[in-house]
Amino acid sequence: MNMCNTGYRIIILGIFVFLLVLMGGCQGLKGSRPLLPQKEYEKMIVGNLYADYVGTQNCLAACHEHDRLKQFFDASTMGAQLKKESGLPLVDCESCHGPGSVAISGLTRELVEKNARQGIKTACDYKTLIDLKNLPAPAQSLTCLKCHSANATFNLHNWNAGTHAISDVSCFDCHNVHQSPDLKVTPIKSGQLCFTCHQASQVEFSLASHHPLREGRVFCIDCHDPHGGFSGTLLKQESVKETCVQCHPDKRGPFLYEHADVMDDCQNCHTPHGSVNPKLLNAREPFLCLQCHEGHFINTPSGGSISPESARAFYTRCTDCHSTIHGSDVPSASGTGRFTQ
Repeated sequence: MNMCNTGYRIIILGIFVFLLVLMGGCQGLKGSRPLLPQKEYEKMIVGNLYADYVGTQNCLAACHEHDRLKQFFDASTMGAQLKKESGLPLVDCESCHGPGSVAISGLTRELVEKNARQGIKTACDYKTLIDLKNLPAPAQSLTCLKCHSANATFNLHNWNAGTHAISDVSCFDCHNVHQSPDLKVTPIKSGQLCFTCHQASQVEFSLASHHPLREGRVFCIDCHDPHGGFSGTLLKQESVKETCVQCHPDKRGPFLYEHADVMDDCQNCHTPHGSVNPKLLNAREPFLCLQCHEGHFINTPSGGSISPESARAFYTRCTDCHSTIHGSDVPSASGTGRFTQ
């Protein structure tokens, strides 16, 4: 009887633990931010429907707190672009923050100066503007995409389908609209910017064998397009091989004797960012080759086995003999393609 009670208790305890795990998982789902229909994000960036556009100068005349941002913005590539008809900037504060007449209603230069003499900072009613910082990432990016459409900025044609867009990364995470004389991220700075999120890749580039990113000879954007690519890793080219042969054209082929798996995907043998093994290999030779190929069984001309010392020579580095491992147009001494020339 006691055994039965103990069994029931274990079963009940197991069910209780299962329900706790299930509830925790559901709670996590409730706390996530699933993608909404596009029209929902468009509603978020419409702005105050009861406000009118008053222009950047009127906003700044009523509120000097943002003068510093205006100076930075005027020095940026967007602030420097002027309309031919009016000479005014193509982009101003209200292009992103929405119409501002309600925000500055009741504020005058006299009131601002009076408060300043009393040590009081006068702020506009910023709550009536679009709260860009607290918008979900897709809505933040949509603010930029109003102007930077795929037609105007060609490299954004894959943005909505890219890994960054569906992972809650917005334009604001990489670009600082107000404080940069050039809103583009320079290649030499792209690595440090990428490493703020991709810390595992930063570790790989610190390994003994690595692509020379730390040395400034290659950059993340040489292989990846942060605005969207052809794969989950945002590659610029359609495949891993096509990406690699942009810098390693001698490995492109086609060859008369091709190493099929090698020519299919470079990552079958190599780790692109960095490795503890020479030449970015996934494993050291001969162990890498032995994952697909059987080892040599070497016998003497008389049919006897060679010495263990000699046999070990055939299990060091396969490429000491098979030097053209990626492919060759020259047959081996036996007349077959063994990548030995």
